[in-house]
Amino acid sequence: MSRPQHFGWFLARGFGPQGWGYPSLDWDYDWTRPEIYQEAARTLEQAGFDLVIIEDGPSLGSPSTIDLRVRHAFGGPKHDPLLLAPYLFQATKHLGVVPTVNPAASLPFTSARQFATLQHLSGHRLGLNVVTDTGSARHFSGAAQLGHDEAYDRAEEWLDGIRALWRSWDDGALVLDRDSDVYADGSKLRPVQHRGEYYSFDGPLNAIPFTDGEPAIVSPGGSGRGLGFAGANSDVQLALAPLNEKSVRAYRKKIHDAAIERGRRPEDIKILFAIQPVIVSSPEEADRIVAASAHPDDAALEQIARKQSSDLETDLTGLDLDRPLDLSIFGAHVSRGSIQRLIGDRGEDAPLRAHLTALVRAGRISDRSGFVGTAAEFADLIEELGEWGNDGVLLWGDFHPVTLHRTLDELVPILRRRGILRREYADGGLQANLRAF
Repeated sequence: MSRPQHFGWFLARGFGPQGWGYPSLDWDYDWTRPEIYQEAARTLEQAGFDLVIIEDGPSLGSPSTIDLRVRHAFGGPKHDPLLLAPYLFQATKHLGVVPTVNPAASLPFTSARQFATLQHLSGHRLGLNVVTDTGSARHFSGAAQLGHDEAYDRAEEWLDGIRALWRSWDDGALVLDRDSDVYADGSKLRPVQHRGEYYSFDGPLNAIPFTDGEPAIVSPGGSGRGLGFAGANSDVQLALAPLNEKSVRAYRKKIHDAAIERGRRPEDIKILFAIQPVIVSSPEEADRIVAASAHPDDAALEQIARKQSSDLETDLTGLDLDRPLDLSIFGAHVSRGSIQRLIGDRGEDAPLRAHLTALVRAGRISDRSGFVGTAAEFADLIEELGEWGNDGVLLWGDFHPVTLHRTLDELVPILRRRGILRREYADGGLQANLRAF
């Protein structure tokens, strides 16, 4: 029997047009209504998943790139995931729901009160995917945009302030003594006077303390400062790394070292590697898909160029495919990491066609060159990750029921038979399930 691992789903399109650009759109779900998300959440809970993380990007980009992002619904529109969370809690009993939140978007006191409210309403199943997207800063104030590391400094102060407010009710403050008609003891509420570099506020928080732990903190950062933030603060780390033993172990060591440096234990953080598998019915079908992707036509390259144009906020669709990509076209608002993911190890002299072709090409799970394969082959990969000490995986896709069932229908039974995927949830909400193994 293999060791159990934690499973999550990353809702990559966020609270946006689920199924857009795919034939499944003709199921006629309304993405602005809760029903499609509730159906998908119930499916994940039946499957034994720990959590769903709802991606978000508050900004549609700079005025010059808005059309790139909305034309094919890659970068927007997106509604607020925090307001979607209660509908998913209502539809489920155990699944953790993790909306993406940006410290630049709301003040610590307001955030602490909203998050505390959702934590109680959900039975302690709330998580927070804390991102430091600086490109959205102009929507929230007239202050100058912070640099990469400074944005993490602000996020850390924001989260420290929120936790101080959550903890402003000392043990014994909540009395609930009906005989003496005493609900709470005000002498056991701490005032909390925060005067920091980015925020100033007073407490205590007007919300009662938690019984089953604080909301779980999730973070996606891969930079040195981002890993430091995770080591200090996160319960779950969204990991992006090549899935070979050397890379997986090296990434995990970085996170664990960061945790130890901040006085935490390595096991305090669950590291979930993000994967977007293509599950097919047979090895022969997998081979066919991989072979068909080896020499993509211009229509396929145009499609991936549209998505990259949205992600990079830079129009690639009008460029000559057979000329080298001039990196000067990317403005300062585009992260160096995003550019590096596009060009890979091919170098700046490679033509744009080579970069886009590499993104279109698929690989087989069976030889570890990619993620196309049968459910059994994908289960083999997850089992192998477990042998390297992995905590779990985060599957990646939109929240359309067709997407979930195509991925999970054959995979869940195999994972359960191998002892990799949970059959039962722990009592006590999301934190309890993360600590269960």
